[in-house]
Amino acid sequence: MKKVAVLQSNYIPWKGYFDIIHDVDEFIFYDEVQFTKNDWRNRNKIITKQGEIWLTVPVGMNKIHRLILDVQMKDSSWQKKHFATLEMAYHKAPYFKHYEEFLKFVYLEKTWTYLYELNRFLIENISRQFLGITTKFSDSRDYPTHGAKHEKLLSLVKAAQADVYVSGPAAKDYIIAEDYAREGIELVWKDYSGYPEYPQRNENFTHNVSILDLLFNVGDDAPYYIWAYKKRGGGSSLL
Repeated sequence: MKKVAVLQSNYIPWKGYFDIIHDVDEFIFYDEVQFTKNDWRNRNKIITKQGEIWLTVPVGMNKIHRLILDVQMKDSSWQKKHFATLEMAYHKAPYFKHYEEFLKFVYLEKTWTYLYELNRFLIENISRQFLGITTKFSDSRDYPTHGAKHEKLLSLVKAAQADVYVSGPAAKDYIIAEDYAREGIELVWKDYSGYPEYPQRNENFTHNVSILDLLFNVGDDAPYYIWAYKKRGGGSSLL
């Protein structure tokens, strides 16, 4: 039984994003869709001494009508700024040093032109190197699709030969569940509730921050706080 998830690439996404990757056999990046302003595609939250702040990749917001695939970063000066901000916020965190070499490569040694390439590199390498995820990654353009919005997504899921489609709950606004059932595809809504808290510098604990916060604070124990806790009676998996 093949399980598939389809999502847009996000910038250093939160742990729930990696949870859904871990749930499936194939994770399909779907960046041939409209770029949305002030969204997770080019920004995420981290925690500093002053509390939560946004870490935002500048992508020229004057160009509204463009696909995620077409979003470019014309000026690379933001890269040093993001590394310096992460270092200042987390240099005293227990496991910051463990990931420092990787961060230096991403922010100081390599120059990025396209947002989706940056996002996918971060997501795939964090998954493989630091979380031990073995899920197959692919691109929606690898498959023949047709239609728009709901129809296009369903055609993509069908082309990937999915038996089970795992979706984030936000997609309930546009997914027609009956169409998946008609195609013999089981539709599963991902449940992000139940994550255990971990040591965090925030006065009021929050789950909705970048995966980097979890990695810097707990290191190799990160998978426990995303999915492994379910096997110890901390919750029940949907899959």
